[in-house]
Amino acid sequence: MLRAAASAAAAGALVTGCDPTRDQDPGAARSAGGPGPSGAGHASPAPVRAARPPTRVPGLPVQIEHGPRNGRAVALTFHGRGDPGMATALLGEAERSGVRVTVLAIGDWLDEQPAMARRILDGGHELGNHTLHHRNICALPAADAYAEISGCADRLRKLTGTIGSWFRPSQTRRATPLVTELARKAGYPHVLSYDVDSLDANDPGAAAVQRTVLDSVGPGSVVSLHLGHAGTVAALPPILDGLRRRGLRAVTTTELVT
Repeated sequence: MLRAAASAAAAGALVTGCDPTRDQDPGAARSAGGPGPSGAGHASPAPVRAARPPTRVPGLPVQIEHGPRNGRAVALTFHGRGDPGMATALLGEAERSGVRVTVLAIGDWLDEQPAMARRILDGGHELGNHTLHHRNICALPAADAYAEISGCADRLRKLTGTIGSWFRPSQTRRATPLVTELARKAGYPHVLSYDVDSLDANDPGAAAVQRTVLDSVGPGSVVSLHLGHAGTVAALPPILDGLRRRGLRAVTTTELVT
């Protein structure tokens, strides 16, 4: 595992599972539609195969917290930011178990690590939008909140041909009515919330992450996890084993709700 490569980057995370320090990005002053960081030395790769377009499920609420409770599927969703080697290791763990996950990428991470979009999609995983700079989106004025949503959507479209399957708001579990309306304006019929918070952004260690998830997960659950944390990488295999022992299977969010 990559425990030694990890940094304790998530101290002081919100109860919702998102790290408030992550919005303090030096690129936050860039305009939502502007280029990536200058001088970063990252050439834009050729577009990858198209990601799934936004998922639309008639009859489901605009804000989705979980899928059907009468099935045997759950969705593991990952807030996308952090060391690309660690992210790749986590995706590899999922793939070795025949599992596909949903990654909600932060736009400035895609600016810095554009090849990760290809890696996620080539692994058969689902890719979505977790805002441009990971700011407290529910506290922003409407214009700034929309720039956070549309800015990440622009990055995804440039890299993958679509704006991604889902939008998840940053630094909150649930979107306000305003943010929900802005997400719809940007092209996302649903806002993706979750019913299980792994609290892995607090870096409590693999055993604690495993215990938190398996103590709370059930049929239809949407689990919130994070890339960029060694404890999460180490916890994933025993989480998947625990799901299998309960007769549950991990799928993409779109597969869960359709």
